[in-house]
Amino acid sequence: MKILVTVKRVADYEARLKVDNDKKFIDLDNLNMISNPFDEIGVEAALQIKEKNGGEVIVVSIGEKDAQQNIRTALAMGADRGILILNDNKEDFLNTDYTSKILLNIIQKESPDLVIMGKQSIDTDNHQTAEYLSELMNVGNASQANTITISENKKAVKVIKEVDGGLETIELDLPCVISTDLRLNEPRYASLPGIMKAKRKPLNTISASDFKISADSKVCISDIRLQAGRVAGSILKNVDELLGKIGPQIKSL
Repeated sequence: MKILVTVKRVADYEARLKVDNDKKFIDLDNLNMISNPFDEIGVEAALQIKEKNGGEVIVVSIGEKDAQQNIRTALAMGADRGILILNDNKEDFLNTDYTSKILLNIIQKESPDLVIMGKQSIDTDNHQTAEYLSELMNVGNASQANTITISENKKAVKVIKEVDGGLETIELDLPCVISTDLRLNEPRYASLPGIMKAKRKPLNTISASDFKISADSKVCISDIRLQAGRVAGSILKNVDELLGKIGPQIKSL
């Protein structure tokens, strides 16, 4: 089986963020960056499928040159080769249409049996690229998977996902697109031999401009602000003092 899995470079969820001077994005200088946790789960899912069914795992990332590091991490975990699509235009980071069309071009070239993506990235939480991509591909989609089982003939897949009130089982023909949820697996750590092997594994770099796709973003960022700090509370002596505080607010409703 040929499995294509996507990895996005995002800001560390434990990092203290600052707003850039133009207030259009966060300040990325000296900011610790990591692979999107949902995408790491996707890489682990692809590796487990490969171990059971054989085949090849291809890691694809769209972003700046530094995203090579995140691809190399996936290669160290056991993926076979990587593809980096160079795109350093930060204003397009929310553009699902642009991202999906670039991935579609890669998929049409590689013809994978299965595409695995994280259900969402922790920087924008869009949760829509996998669904949008499957529509462009005209194939089935199973989102938020917590169990993935490939059929014996390797022509179909069964996905169990959590829904309100229980579990839902979906069966899809291959190829298809699956997005991963947190409870699907726990990503493995890259071993030292894996890290050394990753340095020699192929990583192809392609400029996003080579695809001749218009980056007509559907999202315009007007302003970014940090969340306001929590205001200290106060202790009231009795109910009358409480009513004196909230009374004017109730009257205004």
